[in-house]
Amino acid sequence: MDMTLSLDQTLSDIAWFLVVGIVVVGFLLGAFRLGQRVRAKEPPPPTAESQPHLPAGGAVHELREERESVEIPESGLRPHEMQGYGNFGSTTSSHQEEVRAEREAGYRNPPQYPGPQQPPHGEPPASKPSGNA
Repeated sequence: MDMTLSLDQTLSDIAWFLVVGIVVVGFLLGAFRLGQRVRAKEPPPPTAESQPHLPAGGAVHELREERESVEIPESGLRPHEMQGYGNFGSTTSSHQEEVRAEREAGYRNPPQYPGPQQPPHGEPPASKPSGNA
């Protein structure tokens, strides 16, 4: 009798797994059908002709300009004391090459700092190779 009860329980468990499996497969098929319907209503992907193209003059080139420095008081500035945002309020330097050479000279001849750690010598920080591996 125990064997029959055990066999009935096993068959019952298998039947439940089968029913649950069929429900899951039905749900997945329904979701797939719904996705197909939604995709069919979407506009087609853009063609190559509708994509942006380079301007007639080619790629846009970088414009480098040096700005006149704006004096900042020793105590600093509060937001309401600032001239504006970014470069607003400053003007383009009339001596671009001299200003750039003076600014970049600090990278070629850095000041000597006291202490065991010296700042890196040579190139500006933007062109310094990364040493962290």
